[in-house]
Amino acid sequence: MKATCWMGRNSVEVENVPDPKILNDRDAIVRITSTAICGSDLHLYDGYIPTMKHGDVLGHEPMGIVEEIGPDVDKSRINVGDRVVVPFPIACGNCWACKHELYSLCENSNPNARLAEKMFGFPTAGIFGYSHLTGGFAGGQAEYVRVPFADVGPIKVDNGLPDEAVLFLSDIFPTGYMGAEMCDISGGEVIAVWGAGPVGQFAAASAKMLGAERVILIDRFDYRLRIAEENTDVETLNYENVDSVPEALKELTGGRGPDACIDAVGMEAHFHGPLYAYDRMKQAMRMETERPFALREAIMSCRNGGIVSIVGVYGGLVDKFPIGALMNRGLSIRTGQCHVQRYLRPLLERIQNGDIDPSFVITHELSLDDAARGYELFKHKRDDCLKVVLKP
Repeated sequence: MKATCWMGRNSVEVENVPDPKILNDRDAIVRITSTAICGSDLHLYDGYIPTMKHGDVLGHEPMGIVEEIGPDVDKSRINVGDRVVVPFPIACGNCWACKHELYSLCENSNPNARLAEKMFGFPTAGIFGYSHLTGGFAGGQAEYVRVPFADVGPIKVDNGLPDEAVLFLSDIFPTGYMGAEMCDISGGEVIAVWGAGPVGQFAAASAKMLGAERVILIDRFDYRLRIAEENTDVETLNYENVDSVPEALKELTGGRGPDACIDAVGMEAHFHGPLYAYDRMKQAMRMETERPFALREAIMSCRNGGIVSIVGVYGGLVDKFPIGALMNRGLSIRTGQCHVQRYLRPLLERIQNGDIDPSFVITHELSLDDAARGYELFKHKRDDCLKVVLKP
């Protein structure tokens, strides 16, 4: 089959690789009909996630048709011929974490748990196409993918909705929603979101759905802010047009600051000025693994006693972390890789009810053969690229 393979830093190629096979009794083989390039795939592309190997198959946002299932798969949940969306975390459904709906922390799905334990202190769940740190599983930017614990993860979609409307249940819609949910929105709040990429778009839209009175979305690309303005009821702020984002947010909130701040940027944040140059240098020299400018700003912008919600991906260690502001001003940090399985059915119902059409983030649909071009478009924001969907 054809698959998008990581060939080294800033290099992917579509290669012919062996078709996946049933390896365990709860596996399924899914024929991919749509898959997407995620912003966190760019961290792999840019070489910032360790334990990648030449030829690893990328992708963790797939959906398609079930072609084969193992003998122990619960056929009442998934069967041959079903159309399914596959969430990016691989979860067993039986461990302590899964029973508490902490699916991205599954204790049984990462065969390389020892690597994650060395990195993070404890292991995390397996993830499709996202380094050997998370299990070394082949990803879904391919014609087929093997899905472990197939009766726990995938959700059947049999309502006639097009792929484009439901594909992002695999990751970015639930991730953005969880980022908003962690803000404890009860109605009337002001929420600031850093990053108008796909996750930031969904975090902003979800905050509005959950009852926030105002949502302020922060980015530097006018086309991304325009897409948000046209499709979600949010305010926008181009940070290159202000001297200081925290000061601008104070002015917009009567001096108090947002009730909660969502970092939807992660480890490759951009800014201008000496501190950004400092982060770029230290990250390039591997003296820190992140460029946490958005995270620092979120902490310094949030009102006293507020919440900082982090759904942008971080991998290791940051420098100049404002722990003093965090502690002395009583801020709470909430974060995590998304527990996608928890959100699949309620968010599918939101789509079916017309509360949101997630396809608004799609700007480019390409064939799988054009995956390398898709990565370049997405990374460099060419042709006003916001989200790339690949069609095998």
